[in-house]
Amino acid sequence: MRELRIHGRGGQGSVTAAELIAVAAFEGGMHAQAFPAFGVERRGAPVQAFVRFDNKKIRLRSQIYEPDYIIVQDSTLIKDVNVFYGMKEGGIAIVNTEKAIDSPVPKGVKVITIDATSIALQKIGLPITNTALMGAFAAASGEIAFTALEDAVKRRFRGDLATKNIAAAKAAFDAVKGAA
Repeated sequence: MRELRIHGRGGQGSVTAAELIAVAAFEGGMHAQAFPAFGVERRGAPVQAFVRFDNKKIRLRSQIYEPDYIIVQDSTLIKDVNVFYGMKEGGIAIVNTEKAIDSPVPKGVKVITIDATSIALQKIGLPITNTALMGAFAAASGEIAFTALEDAVKRRFRGDLATKNIAAAKAAFDAVKGAA
């Protein structure tokens, strides 16, 4: 079983990202589950969302304490929350920032930084980074195919909104693949 923890702020689409990644994993033939954890339910408050995926049925229902992957939608959370807590050695952290990470990172964790905000502004016209970061996750992890991610986005959004979100995901996917 592989586990992903998404750190964001209320209103950034962390829960939607978790749901769409789970749908894409399911489309790829895996069993998957996605669920949120809220503290204070308000825009801007720290939020976590979780995804589990495996080739066999998932019976575990707890939060994720030792993720294989994390996505950090807002790099300011790194100062407020220990986003790297429990990360497994060999794990991958995807952080939305144009700067280098200056916080300590657990041994053996690969950090990928991507300016998902600029991608979202360019492709969607809004600073909503969830689909761009989903594309970065697909490229960095290899856990989900981009075509499955694209299908999940088309199921969630319609028309121009789907097209723009797919473009954001594809730009981030290509950026991460190109940097590898």
